[in-house]
Amino acid sequence: MPTLAAVNLETAVEQVFRVTPRQRSALAKLGIRTARDILFHFPSRYESLGGLKRIKDLREGETASIIATVVGLQARKAWKSKMNMAEGVLQDETGALDVVWFRQPYVANMLRPGTRARFSGKVGRRKTLLVLQNPEYEPLADDETITTAALPYLAVYPESYGITSRWLRHAIAKLLSEIGALADPIPPEILQKYHLPALARALGAIHQPKTLGEAEGARKRFSFEEIFLIQLSRQRERLRREKEPSFRIPTDTELLKRFLGTLPFPLTGAQERAIGDILKDFERRHPMARLLEGDVGSGKTLVAAAAALNAVAAGYQVAYLAPTEILSRQHFAEFIKRLAPFKIRIGLLTGAEAKKFPSKVNPRDATHISKSQMIRWCRDGEIQILIGTHALIEEKVQFKKLGFAVVDEQHRFGVRQRQKATKGVQPHFLSMSATPIPRTLALTMYGDLDLSVLDEMPPGREPIETRIIAPSERDATYALVRREVQSGGQVFVICPKIEEKNTDDDAESGKPQSQAKLDWAEVKSAKAEYKKLSEEVFPDLRIGLVHGRLKPTEKESVMQKFRKGDLDILVATSVIEVGVDVPNASIMMIEGGERFGLAQLHQFRGRVGRGTRKSYCFVFTTNGGETRRLEALRKAKTGFELAEYDLQFRGAGELSGSKQWGVSDVGMEALKNIKMVEAARAEAQELVARDADLAPWPLLAERVQAIDRQYHFE
Repeated sequence: MPTLAAVNLETAVEQVFRVTPRQRSALAKLGIRTARDILFHFPSRYESLGGLKRIKDLREGETASIIATVVGLQARKAWKSKMNMAEGVLQDETGALDVVWFRQPYVANMLRPGTRARFSGKVGRRKTLLVLQNPEYEPLADDETITTAALPYLAVYPESYGITSRWLRHAIAKLLSEIGALADPIPPEILQKYHLPALARALGAIHQPKTLGEAEGARKRFSFEEIFLIQLSRQRERLRREKEPSFRIPTDTELLKRFLGTLPFPLTGAQERAIGDILKDFERRHPMARLLEGDVGSGKTLVAAAAALNAVAAGYQVAYLAPTEILSRQHFAEFIKRLAPFKIRIGLLTGAEAKKFPSKVNPRDATHISKSQMIRWCRDGEIQILIGTHALIEEKVQFKKLGFAVVDEQHRFGVRQRQKATKGVQPHFLSMSATPIPRTLALTMYGDLDLSVLDEMPPGREPIETRIIAPSERDATYALVRREVQSGGQVFVICPKIEEKNTDDDAESGKPQSQAKLDWAEVKSAKAEYKKLSEEVFPDLRIGLVHGRLKPTEKESVMQKFRKGDLDILVATSVIEVGVDVPNASIMMIEGGERFGLAQLHQFRGRVGRGTRKSYCFVFTTNGGETRRLEALRKAKTGFELAEYDLQFRGAGELSGSKQWGVSDVGMEALKNIKMVEAARAEAQELVARDADLAPWPLLAERVQAIDRQYHFE
């Protein structure tokens, strides 16, 4: 083991501390591999040790912490509700106290009699006795004491099986006391301008705060730092791209008028503005980089088709990259529908097939061709628009003159993948997303892109009525579904999983199997729901099943039947989340609604309401409750409203959360503050304008390179 004096922030954890193989695995799951990772693994909350009490001093209704020993603990089922639980008795020098963990029977296996721990929870009452309900706990050594005078607040960290908050507190305290001076990457003038603490002081304050205000000030500093580093990365990328040459594509006004004349409906004002933005960018000498953001059903594909037509008319090819085969086929059909009058040669290339429109045999239809033939035609320029999945970015796929590249649902593709799609040339690039993004997130993660927003819906679309359905309302809902099908409508049914979960898979995650089984016991699988609906609920209706484990041809076959009206009900997993368009579908039923994020729920809801029928979204819950999150889904008129709600009330959030973007929880806190984001953006722009390589700030340049890797920009 090296002495801590010899340790720097990049030293591997196992070179600093003795860790078991299990702990090493747990640390890796937390994203902790170096000393820096430990110091930047911030607390999720703090417990006031000033509230540490003895058992005899507890009062009903309060939330308190005690240090006590487990006398006995066992797992059992409640007599009436049959709910799984763990219950037992705790004891300190002043008395005994009942304790219970509802729906957590596995705790009985983890806290053996004689275990001494700190317990924090709400004090309730059962009959005449007080009981500590669902307390959080942290085992202590027999001789370990907690002194509230030296440390008034106890940091509580995100944990993993084998790595507790207690372990992290000890490791961080050791590092803070012995690691030595820490150089601050943020220039001192910026720290001073925004009254931010220096790095060493901020680390001490966030891990070992004397007051909650001190901790808050430290979090503000680290929130600013993360957003500032991302902005520097994005602004440098923007500057680099603006120096590169691209194709100048003139606007064909007459062609655009003819195209609009073929549509059975007028464009929305937002669509007109977006097309105008793109065509202006086409005429510049550097490559366009624009994000087209629009709610579900706002008409993004039509905007892309208009721009693609203009590019093809000028002699350039177009690549359209979609995230799934189902969506690729749908876009292929949509482009044929919109561009057939202009005799455009369109190709489809996925892992499963290649198709070309028009067919030589039938000019009104597409035909299957070999992939090798498609690749030759693309290279020779015969194919003017190529639509497909990741197959488009394979090395063997080359374009003769690629002038315009479109990526749908761009957050699913990294910069390297997008660069592969352009094959080293610099076409104009349009990224499209149906996932509503809060303005602060768009300014940060897409700081290098210009932004167009489709914030209007096409005329004639009725709002979708969303209802949260308790178990007691299921039969009445089924009756409504039957009436809707009888009147000509179609129904989606979404389930969280394909089939019953093998909870043996949870062993690696550290989650006890008993809890894993409990978590999934009431969650419906698509296969089981298909069987139940087909045999018990709607035996007289035509029902299909589609999920991610089906072969692409099998999925497409089922989807085609549903589109043509040969199926009344389609049971599916989240495979149909993005982009599937069935205008006759008027009901979306979502099982286990609390299992999905807001983004998914909103995407599911957007699969209906695309025709003239009144449409409904029924969200079934396993616990029968309408949470604040589901209530927001019911009330929100647009995905943008949901995105802002999620950002403000759920921290890292589900609609635009840390898992999707790679932003830490502390970074997401900054995204709630538009002034902080704009300040970080302005400072980043100024530094990049002074020196794009950040040569005067070498430590800052090093951190920006690390942030590029962390956020998958490269």
